[in-house]
This record gives sequence, structure tokens and C-alpha cells, in this order.
Amino acid sequence: MKMTKSFLTSCCCCLVIQILLAAQSAAPAESKSFTSTTTTTTNIDHDDDTIPTFHTQDEQQKASDYANYFSSYADLYHQKIMLKDQHRMNAYYNAIMKNQHVFRDKVVMDVGSGSGILAVWAAKAGAKRVYAVEYTDMAKHARNVVKANGVDHIVTVIQGAVEDVKIPIEDWEAFNLQTEEDAADEECRDESMSCKHQQSQVVDIIISEWMGYFLLRESMLDSVIRARDMFLKPKSGILLPSHATMLIAPIMNEDHHNMVVQEYSEAIDDWNDYLANSKKQYGVDMSILTEEYEKEQRDYYLTSSYWVQLDHDAILAPPIIVKTLDLAVCTLEDAKGVGETEFLFDIASSEGGAKGDKIDGFAGWFTVDFQSRTDEVGKEFGAKITNPVHFSSSPEIGDTHWGHQVFYFTPAILIQSNDKVTLDGTMEMIRSKQSARLYNVKFQYTIEAAADGSNNLMDMVESVYQIQ
Repeated sequence: MKMTKSFLTSCCCCLVIQILLAAQSAAPAESKSFTSTTTTTTNIDHDDDTIPTFHTQDEQQKASDYANYFSSYADLYHQKIMLKDQHRMNAYYNAIMKNQHVFRDKVVMDVGSGSGILAVWAAKAGAKRVYAVEYTDMAKHARNVVKANGVDHIVTVIQGAVEDVKIPIEDWEAFNLQTEEDAADEECRDESMSCKHQQSQVVDIIISEWMGYFLLRESMLDSVIRARDMFLKPKSGILLPSHATMLIAPIMNEDHHNMVVQEYSEAIDDWNDYLANSKKQYGVDMSILTEEYEKEQRDYYLTSSYWVQLDHDAILAPPIIVKTLDLAVCTLEDAKGVGETEFLFDIASSEGGAKGDKIDGFAGWFTVDFQSRTDEVGKEFGAKITNPVHFSSSPEIGDTHWGHQVFYFTPAILIQSNDKVTLDGTMEMIRSKQSARLYNVKFQYTIEAAADGSNNLMDMVESVYQIQ
């Protein structure tokens, strides 16, 4: 996909757009006045955006998906990063251990179990059987963790894709597994165990830490939804977390923004130096490649989002919700991204212009909740979470390993003293054509500056970013 970013310029005495660094200059940013421009509409691809299930992929697809996604999760170093995230760990620990009445004598499935710690907690909370499903070789470490913590008689680690998992046939009798329809299904009850093996909705609780950057990156939610449809009791089963929300807000993050554009400028300068040296020293003109090189650098530096740990005071306006998910009922289609969603942000300059005097871009993060089901069927039959837990990756709660996805403006927007700037537009997020585990985000918005009773409306800005 070709990624483009619109460069907005317009004339206004109250609002100044700052170009942090020009493409050919590494000098500090300068303010530029506006001239009217027209932006080019850019479409983001809606082609094949489905994560194929493992039992339908060929071996080449499976190997590619492992190399690009799963492989890093097989490393203890990668697991340690997540295990050291106290906000993450406390949320899951409290959701499980403070609701032990929900887990007691229940069947639990941990999707993407990793080190197995959630499965261990589930067993300690009273579950009678826990299936810890892990695709990578981290499964062998999970087995050791389970055994070392004395719950290997409850937890069984299954290495493989959850789409391929089968409930062990011997578990039906050993753990008295039952579906919600078992009581009325006397015909199957009287037959051999192979009959029950065809029914798999015996799980009472699915736990999973599936969230990626800006919630959806990595597309692991697909696997959770498939696990829900295959294994969870449809009326009474619950998922933890149960609900998820995506949010965006405008931010000021000048130092990192300047560094990004500085690095872009240096990359362009380095190429120009190389061209001159190549022609002088070797007699070869490589300038034919300049256009493609510059596009590569723009895509990498200017039209890719950044993982950043923002401070709480970086947020310039209250965040708005762009998507909510109810894990009990959401669909694979819901997991594919964010439909075109409207936003409206009013950002005022701070007193004396000391804070809020620049808008560097948008930031995105998420929250999840561990609570009772809210769908009509679940409200009647689902287990009741008496101690709900809320987790947020917002800048206000401190650092998490998810960080925040930042989408920098090029150029940044300066707000003069006593100004107010309004960003009015839409945001859309869809899966990348190159990889269904990655996403592209498009913002379209107008900028309106207001000061001393006058309003100045700028042209439409359109920016498309890659979440890598």
C-alpha cells in the first residue's frame, strides 16, 4: 500500500503551522505562514484482511505467520517484559483471585498462555480443569511453571493453535465435563465418549491477554473469538477481560517529535552525500533511485506510528472513544478494525503559552474491563463478577508495556496565545494489505483557529499511518 501524508499550509495571524524539519534540512523547526492547498484523497485497502485459521493454512503460510508474529513469544526475555508490567499483572491477578467464587469447580481455557501464569492463578482460584493453550515452544516452560507451582493435576498445557485444539477425550469422564445441553441430550449421554468428543462447548471461563498495541495490533482477538465460539458455554460462559475500549486524543510531545523529523532529515542528507561520493569516487550515478529512497524514508519516519510512553500532561483534550467491544458477542468482522468514526477536539492555549502551545499529533490507547456479561443472554445466565476490575493503558496511569501509539502531524500545529484550535474529522483503522496482523490508520480532519472573535477554517488534512 502506498502511504501518503498531507502537508497543510494556510494563512492566519492566530494559528501558525510549524514545520519541525524540512525534508532537506536538519536545522531546528521554523514557523511558516499558510498558503491555500488542496489535499489528495487517499484510500486504504480493504482487500483480504482475514487471519486464516491454522487448519486451513498451507505450511508456507504457517511458517510465515510464525516467523512474523509468534516467534518472539517463544523467548523468555519477551515474556519477562510482559510479566514485569505491574499494571497488567495486577489487573489479571485481581480479576481472578478476587472473584474465586466464579472460578471454583469451573473449566477454564487460557488462550495464548505464554508462561502459564494466568492458568496457575485460575487453578489456585479453584478451577477444576484448566486448558493452557500456547502455540510456541514457550509451552514447555509453561509446563515447568505449572508443575513447580503444584497445579499440574489441574492445568494441562496444550501446544498448538487454539483453532486446532481438541478437548482430551479422557477429560470428559475424569473431570465430569458437560455442555449446557448435556442434561437434555440423553441420546449422546448413552453413547460412547466419541459422541461427546464432537461437542466442545464445555468451558466456563476463557481468560486471555490478547491485547496488542492500540488494542488490535497482532489480531489475536480473532483467536479468542474462535475459541469462544468453539469452546465457551454460550449462555453462561464468561470471558476475561469481558469488554474493551479504544480511545484517541491530541497530544503535545515535542522532544520526541523533533527527534523523529531530525532523523528523517539526516537520512535524506546521508543519501545525498552518498550520491555525490558515488559519482565522484566510482563514476556511477545512483540518483535514479532517489525517489524510491525518499518514499521509503517518508514511510518509515513520517507515516508510521510510534510506540511512546507519554506523560499524563501530554494529553491536550479529553479523549474520545472510537470503538467498544463486548467480548461475549463481538464478531470476527468487529475485530478487523475501526469503522469511520467522528471526533471533535477543542484545544486552547495555556496561560502565557507555556503549555498547550503545540499539537504534535494524535495518540491512541485502550482500556479493558473484567466484569459480568452485559448481553441479554449473559445477564440472565452468566456468572456474576462481584469484584470487577478496570485496566487502562492511558498515560494517566503510568507506563505499561503497551505504551501509546502516536501519530505525528507533519507539520505540527502551533497555537498562539489566547487561541483555540478545533480538530473536526474522522478516524478509520483497517488491517494492512501486507499483513493481516498489522493495521493502517487514516485521519481526515479540518483545523479551525479562533481568536479575538474571528474564526479561520483551514483545508482538509488527510494522513494515513502504518502501525508496525
